[in-house]
Amino acid sequence: MRWIRHHLVVLAGLITLAYLILPNIVVMVFSFNKPAGRFNYSWQEFSTDAWKDPCGVADVCGSLVLSLQIALWATIGATVLGSMIAFALVRYRFRARGAINSLIFLPMAMPEVVMAASLLTLFLNLGAELGFWTILIAHTMFCLSFVVVAVKARVLSMDPRLEEAARDLYAGPVQTFVRVTLPIAAPGIAAGAMLAFALSFDDFIITNFNSGNTVTFPMFVWGSAQRGTPVQINVIGTAMFVIAVLIVLFAQFISNRRKKTALPK
Repeated sequence: MRWIRHHLVVLAGLITLAYLILPNIVVMVFSFNKPAGRFNYSWQEFSTDAWKDPCGVADVCGSLVLSLQIALWATIGATVLGSMIAFALVRYRFRARGAINSLIFLPMAMPEVVMAASLLTLFLNLGAELGFWTILIAHTMFCLSFVVVAVKARVLSMDPRLEEAARDLYAGPVQTFVRVTLPIAAPGIAAGAMLAFALSFDDFIITNFNSGNTVTFPMFVWGSAQRGTPVQINVIGTAMFVIAVLIVLFAQFISNRRKKTALPK
């Protein structure tokens, strides 16, 4: 009991982590399954057929590429706009600054279905054709708040004396921003960009309202679940999970290496 009391927080963390990872493990295991029927819900036999042909189901790779394209462009748009808004809210004083700070949190606080229905109403009133561009605009609007919050937190922690020192050394505004401000704010910007990409890639509710006849990967998965669940969905999900883990491990390796390099010898 004494050992449990001393390691209670660690045990709780490990149990929580296992609870979060368990669905991913199930997806990975069933990506090697060969179901007897259309539904990949019960284990039958080991097979690598789906891994050999991940695009074996019609439109699965097309919807995946479309989701990646939308997520990439939405991430770029949201990151650029969100970073500028974050710097403006932290560095400048202007009218309605407090109101804008509050409005930024609205897309994060309100249910997605409310924002989805509102954007659909806007697009219909403007006579816009639902499809790729309406999804892209909707995703950019949705991800913008998350980028602003991530970048704003980083900008608030920055020491303004570093920029003052750069200006004292005759660096111009652009040079100061590129060589001092941007590198310091880069972790927050990168965090906001990765969060925006993840939110855009797996969004279903906003996409479902504003997609028209366009089918993204989450919508393909939802539609497939009504008539059968192809193993290729598990294969793509496993690949995305492994890639995400490798990116995190690589970033952690680079961070640890930089810390060791910065230590005095």
